[in-house]
Amino acid sequence: MEPLYLTSITCICCEAPYQTSRVRPSFKKASTRDSDFCSYFKNGINPDFYVVRVCPKCGFASTENSAEQLSDAQKRLYYERIGRQWVLRDYGGSRTSEQAMECYKFALICAQVIGDKERVIAGILHHIAWLYRYEGQTEQELRFLRFAHGAYVHVYETESDSLNNAKLMYLIGELHRRLGEPADAVRWFSRVVNDKKIVDASMIRASREQWQLLRNENAGRTGLIDGEQADNVQAASII
Repeated sequence: MEPLYLTSITCICCEAPYQTSRVRPSFKKASTRDSDFCSYFKNGINPDFYVVRVCPKCGFASTENSAEQLSDAQKRLYYERIGRQWVLRDYGGSRTSEQAMECYKFALICAQVIGDKERVIAGILHHIAWLYRYEGQTEQELRFLRFAHGAYVHVYETESDSLNNAKLMYLIGELHRRLGEPADAVRWFSRVVNDKKIVDASMIRASREQWQLLRNENAGRTGLIDGEQADNVQAASII
């Protein structure tokens, strides 16, 4: 069985039908996963490469989490800033890592132009960081992790009531950790562990594990967190 299959899409911008590749569920099992949910696959196909759909006619790129429809004003903005310069190209088949990056960056530009939800933009930025991680481009990875972190914080400040607060807070802490900001990371992990309204056992456990990792990495250093905060994290129970 081939890992890729074609699915039909109708572009929400120009309304043209097109086909894009998806990865069959049986090929989506990750062999390993990083602490910020970046997944690795042994079968030679990376499902992350096929998250973005790109209309070959007008170039509008989106994901399943993107806006479901565009207003006339959003379409005009897109054509004024991007669509008029689009050169016909088709990303519907198998994608290289370079093509996957192009698709994500198209999706990022489109989301920013139409003013899509910040959580959509945050997810795209985070995925771009992962693509750079796959290629070992650490400087660019950290650059986009920084962008993703800022977007996640904005999501927490504006949309957190409608989302999984625990996972969002954990991610903010984990990106702080990856960006070399341990004190800020611990503050977010502590929030997850000590917020009595949070009952997501996996995120509580992950937050405690990452806090302990930071403690081990920073053994002997002072100023990582204050004593009271350390006691609170250490004493909090896992559900």
